[in-house]
Parts: sequence; structure tokens; C-alpha cells
Amino acid sequence: MTEALKTELVNFSELTGEQASGRRAELARHVATLFALTSDRCSEEQVEIYDSVLLRLVGMVEAEVRRYVAEQMSSLRKGPQETIRRLAGDDIEVAEPILVRSSVLAEADLIKIAESRGNDHRLAIAQREVLSESVTDILVREGDLRVKRKVASNEGADLSNESVTVLISDASSDATLQLSLSERADLAEAQIASLVAIASEEVRNKLRVAGQNQEAERVDEAADVAVSRMSNQYWLGRYDFETAVSRVSLLAKKGMLSEAALRRFASEDRFAEVVATFACLVGCNVEEVSHWMVRPDPGPFVIMAKAYGISSISLSAILMIGPWRQRLTPEVRNDAKAMFARLTVAEAKRKMAHWNANMLN
Repeated sequence: MTEALKTELVNFSELTGEQASGRRAELARHVATLFALTSDRCSEEQVEIYDSVLLRLVGMVEAEVRRYVAEQMSSLRKGPQETIRRLAGDDIEVAEPILVRSSVLAEADLIKIAESRGNDHRLAIAQREVLSESVTDILVREGDLRVKRKVASNEGADLSNESVTVLISDASSDATLQLSLSERADLAEAQIASLVAIASEEVRNKLRVAGQNQEAERVDEAADVAVSRMSNQYWLGRYDFETAVSRVSLLAKKGMLSEAALRRFASEDRFAEVVATFACLVGCNVEEVSHWMVRPDPGPFVIMAKAYGISSISLSAILMIGPWRQRLTPEVRNDAKAMFARLTVAEAKRKMAHWNANMLN
């Protein structure tokens, strides 16, 4: 930064008084625009200079100008932290772009604003691309229905079990919230079941009695979506098995397909490749194996894995990936591993032979 520019940035001698209001607004816009264009090339010292100047300027200009400054600052990866914090705590028409987009705001800043400001500020925060559990907990606990709807529909919002419980409870009388929750990919099986339970005929009847027929139809839709979430086909539909089979077939042709490859795919959470590899190793078709590996009851797969000599290490890894990452509780997962340890290969083969005999009869 040249000495002349530095001098211009910190020159406030002509900015006092009513007659200088236009000059203050012009300078605030100028400095904000200049910083937005050069921020990536600024040193830490230069950023601090801009910060001190902008912080003073935003305290001297009208809301319209502060909004302009906030817009300029909102998408920057590196920005004047104190100015951005000041704008984030401003009136919502100023704060909104910062709260929605700024990556300069720390989690602590978001928590402070979510706790101290109103629902308009919380609604803006709820629209951020990524939200931690600590932030969403406050938004759900303190926010109104608009905020909760936005959090529930935000795929980048991490939700704690406590927040999901609150949202499901509130969704009992709000079809929009039910729909948003039913479309999330991170709900546990028990939470999905709770969501289905609240989308009941009783809720629909209450809505119809209140004359909200259109809202009642949305409750029906929410229930349908939630039920489909619980089906195996919903989970399997999220994976590209065709491409996975092609990749695994190529490995097999090169003689590189083994249980070690199975564990490697599992460690990378590549569920489709795990299914294709397991199917190839045990000589079953991919569709059959995929249905074994998506069920909320992993018992049949455990028996199959034991019968075909899969190790306990591989089994443990597989129980933690794909749909089972969501569908299995820690208790079910531990029971499955205990069952695998108890079974002998001979017992597992007898059980599979019994299944095959029943299918033929």
C-alpha cells in the first residue's frame, strides 16, 4: 500500500458535520470496494488498517451505506474482522448478507448473535451453507417457526439429537417442518419412525377442521416421504452400483480383488464398491448382496459373512458404512459383532443351506 493511499484512508479531518454526510458515504463505499477488490493481496497489517478505517466509517454513515459495505465484505475469505462483527450485529437489513455468507465470522460470533439478537438475525444465520451443532442448537432452542423450518431444510446444518427431538415435536402441527425433516439424509432410523408417527390421521383431521385442507395434503406428503425413507430401496437408490461393478470387475481381471480391497473400500466409505466387491468374492449377484447390506437387521449378512470366511475386522468396518452408518444403532452393531464371534463357519453354512432349501421349496 502506498503512503499516499494510507494517508487518504485514515484522513478523517474533513468528515465531521452534517454537510460532510455525502463525503462520508462516498468514502465508505470507496474504501469497501477497494478492499473487496484487493483483499486477497493485502498483508495482515494492511487488513488491520482497512479494518480500523471501515470500523470508524460504518459508525458514521446511514443504514443504506452500511448495507453496501456489508455486501462488499460478505463473500471475502479474508476480511476486516472487527468491522464484519460490527456489521453482523447491526440491524437486519445491514447484517443479513454478513450473517448468511461471511466465512470470516467465527462460530463464537454466530453463537453470540443467535443468543442476543432476534429471530430475523437467527433466520439469516440459519441460511448459512454450513452450520455446526453448537449454532443449530441455539437456533432451534431460541428460534421461531421460520427459523426452525430453515434449519430443518438446510442440508449443511449439523443437528444434535436434542435439536432433532425438538424439531420433530414442533413438526407435529406443521407440515412444512415435517416435509423438511423427512427429506434430510442424516436422521437416524428411530427419528424417522418418530416423524412418521406424528404425521398421523389425527394431525390431518385437526388441520382439516381448521380449514387448512392444503396443509393437510402436505402432511400426507410428508408421511409418504418419511415412509419411503425407511424402505431399503430409498437407501440403495442413493448409490451408483453400475459404475462400482465396472470398477470392481476391472480389479478382478487384474487379480487385485481381495478382502484387503474390500476393507480399503470400506475405510473410504465407498458403499457401492464394497457391495460389488463382496458380491464378487462370495459369488452372489450385486442386487442380492445390496439388500443384505441395507437392512436394519444385519443378522442375515453376518451369517453370510461368516459362511464365506470374511474376517471380523472386515465385518466391523462394513457395519459402519453406507446406509448402516445411519440405520444401525451402536447396540445393534455390537450385537451383530457378538453374533459373528459366536458363530462357527459350519453353523453359518448350515443356516445358509437351510435358507436355500426353503427358497427352492
